[in-house]
Amino acid sequence: MSIVVTGATGHLGRLIVESLLRRGVPAGEIVALGRDTDRLADLADRGVTVRRADYDDLASLRAAFAGAEQLAFVSGTDIGRRVEQARNVVTAAQEAGVRLIAYTSAPKADTSSLILAVDHRGTEQVIADSGLPYVFLRNSWYFENYLPQIPTYLGHGIAGAAGDGRISGAARADYAEAVAAVLTTEGHAGRVYELGGAGFTMTELAEELSRQTGRQVGYTDLPVEKYVEVLVGAGLPRAYAEVLADGDRAAAQGELHVDGDDLAKLIGREPTSLAEAIRAAL
Repeated sequence: MSIVVTGATGHLGRLIVESLLRRGVPAGEIVALGRDTDRLADLADRGVTVRRADYDDLASLRAAFAGAEQLAFVSGTDIGRRVEQARNVVTAAQEAGVRLIAYTSAPKADTSSLILAVDHRGTEQVIADSGLPYVFLRNSWYFENYLPQIPTYLGHGIAGAAGDGRISGAARADYAEAVAAVLTTEGHAGRVYELGGAGFTMTELAEELSRQTGRQVGYTDLPVEKYVEVLVGAGLPRAYAEVLADGDRAAAQGELHVDGDDLAKLIGREPTSLAEAIRAAL
């Protein structure tokens, strides 16, 4: 069995490789892909096969997928270009005879109004139309979207446009473990999993941070347009600020809240809680 993991130089892809190893997959049966293979040298030292691959380079994907039986397709970061890149991935997967594609998508990708969901919806369609067996793992927000901002939160409070919307957050490692689970167990082909942990509001995030640090942290809710200006004022490019603010807008409308317990069932335990994630970050 050969399992190919794309985007292994990124956070999620790397964690998928690590989770596969913990689950007992022999290192020699894992192929870790990235544009900069030097960043994968430590995995190569542990026996993982390392190959260069670029979503924009079909020839590199064909070479990288040689012998692949299963594919962990980690979504790219080039917003607006990901569907075309997915066509390259799928073409290479078809030619390699891949038996299962596990794609990391967005919550409720088929119905979501998120800006970020457009590419994911298109990618899911490309994969479904390919005729290859697939499983879609629709990840809700990562705790890591917030944890690096803790120093800012402690100094200035939390601002956003999420209202009282509940966000089914989970740790990136939990989402990675879910991918590894579907690649190492049977019965997942054709399934769509909506993944997330226990929901929280931004106010509850502020309250938990206050509780653990003993410092008062508040949440200020803003109109979406005002939040964009705050982010731009903090130095973010406007296009990126608009994507972030759109995520809050969707959260306020309930689009980041995931019903059910797909994540817990896949990983065989309760996902990391917000309190645990904050405690580890602190």
